[in-house]
Amino acid sequence: MSVRVLPVGDDALLVELASGAEAEALHAELLRRRATGLLSAREIVPAARTVLLDGLTDPGRLASELAASDVPPAPPREQTAVEIPIRYDGPDLAEVAAHWGVPEEEVARIHAGTEFRVAFCGFAPGFGYLTGLPPRYDVPRRATPRTAVPAGSVALAGPYTGVYPRASPGGWQLIGSTDAVLWDHARVPAALLSPGTRVRFVPVGPMGPAGPVGPAGPAGPVGPVGPAGTS
Repeated sequence: MSVRVLPVGDDALLVELASGAEAEALHAELLRRRATGLLSAREIVPAARTVLLDGLTDPGRLASELAASDVPPAPPREQTAVEIPIRYDGPDLAEVAAHWGVPEEEVARIHAGTEFRVAFCGFAPGFGYLTGLPPRYDVPRRATPRTAVPAGSVALAGPYTGVYPRASPGGWQLIGSTDAVLWDHARVPAALLSPGTRVRFVPVGPMGPAGPVGPAGPAGPVGPVGPAGTS
């Protein structure tokens, strides 16, 4: 594992890794160490290929340890997957199908048949960057971003799937929509998705209601946007 550790202020470190999978593995390992008392850190925040640790008592010692250590792959989460109901009715579905070289119905089948994992969160409260599709299904952003994307839009960009928690500008490819509430101040935790959460998309009829959302795991802090950039 290629690791570069950079100091951030007096009591924080930014760990740069070679891939998203390595960042997810390190994030899981750091959470395990903190839970078992082997690490004292106030915040552990993953992004696309980095992990930020804040509130460290001895960042210099930890930096040396991380630079010399091997991190095991991220273990599977035992929690029940969050199920997000989806209508595959997005305005970019045909474009994504053409990019994949399959019919539109096959896009829905492939996407709904994939189990996703929240790699990190950012861009807006409640927005998770979900990984799980094979690299051959990466799609480019739109050449011209939309000035307004409706809340609940399910979208693809690069290796990620995301759900817009609120209306906002965005340049991702919209393949569907959901009535699931990604961020609710009155809910504990407010975020439906947190790093490491397993997610499945469950198709519903184009005019049918999007039913109740499945259970969510403990929500972590909303992290900074990684190299995927503005959604």
